[in-house]
Amino acid sequence: MPPPDSPSSHSSETQIPRINLALQGGGSHGAFTWGVLEALLEDGRVDLEGISGTSAGAMNAVALAHGFAQSEGKPRADRNDAARQALDSFWSGIVDMGALSSSLSQMQRAPFGILFGQMGGGNWPTKLWADAMMRYWSNALSPYQSNPFDINPLKDFLEKQVDFERLAAAQGPGTPKVFVVATRMTSGKAEVFAGKRLTASAVMASACLPMVFQAVEIDGDHYWDGGYSGNPAMHPLIHHCDSRDIVLVQINPIRRDRLPKNAGEIMDRVNEITFNAALIAEMRAIDFVKRLLAEGKLDATHYKDVLMHRIDGGDAMEKFTAATKSSTDKALIHSLRDLGIACGRQWLTERYRSLGVESTVNIAHDYLDDLRVPVNKTEPPVFPSGAARTAW
Repeated sequence: MPPPDSPSSHSSETQIPRINLALQGGGSHGAFTWGVLEALLEDGRVDLEGISGTSAGAMNAVALAHGFAQSEGKPRADRNDAARQALDSFWSGIVDMGALSSSLSQMQRAPFGILFGQMGGGNWPTKLWADAMMRYWSNALSPYQSNPFDINPLKDFLEKQVDFERLAAAQGPGTPKVFVVATRMTSGKAEVFAGKRLTASAVMASACLPMVFQAVEIDGDHYWDGGYSGNPAMHPLIHHCDSRDIVLVQINPIRRDRLPKNAGEIMDRVNEITFNAALIAEMRAIDFVKRLLAEGKLDATHYKDVLMHRIDGGDAMEKFTAATKSSTDKALIHSLRDLGIACGRQWLTERYRSLGVESTVNIAHDYLDDLRVPVNKTEPPVFPSGAARTAW
């Protein structure tokens, strides 16, 4: 049940804060994000203005927005319920599809398993990734040879789950803007798909690992996984939404203290570092602008003072090893969802009153390790202890 302080205590929608969501990719661990979204929708004290998602985060984003688009014009409670039902339908379908995958060939299972396993950790997905890397470096088989017909059952599944035409046509304030990010192969830069450009192909591009999948072609350009350039991307929420509040739903840890030693653990950590790099870069930029604004060195009418928040599983996520990212076991998916619900409710209890008021994330401490860009020429750069000092 929602806390007594919520929906009923608000007399009109104008009193409800609007927030933006940034949803990371992470295979089946995206079920944690499902739980967080469930908690926010059930509680009813926030409106969603924009959602940026990558890979599994992009799928959560379009499934949620589909529910809102299908119920445009209805009361808020009904729209929230429709979004919850859409997410439930999506993840229930993922569980069912995973249960049926044992009857498919390895080629047919590959796109499903890799998306819900990312680069490593599982059983056959890890081996498939390692084999794909070996083939890649030896100039032997590429995805264009190993999967010449570009079989991807996930795309068909997604098109059945989400009405992309209706989502593109949804213009009312009750449907959040959705931004899906992929990496343009030719430039390596992030490409944002939104509005009429938001299609099932765009979502598949956001999850396209180039060692395993053929690049996704959209309007003559080719795209790879969005995690290389934004996991998730913050800039669409900063530049195309009015709300200052961005809530990051993080499922990939930034820091791990234990040294990985076996092949699977090393692959998992390389995956985490690679797909967190763009997030750390954007956090550094946000921190820099916030400090410039605080010192009056930027015009506040032209630069947004972003308020950052984060919902994550913390230590509780440690029991869900990287191997589980490729599992669609019903009990696992529901355990992750339940953890997400609990963490979402806890965040609402502890941080709700900070919305629109202050950030609840210490960017410098959590993401930058004291390596911060100086805001003026007289301020020396701060390096971690023991790092070499060079001219700035």
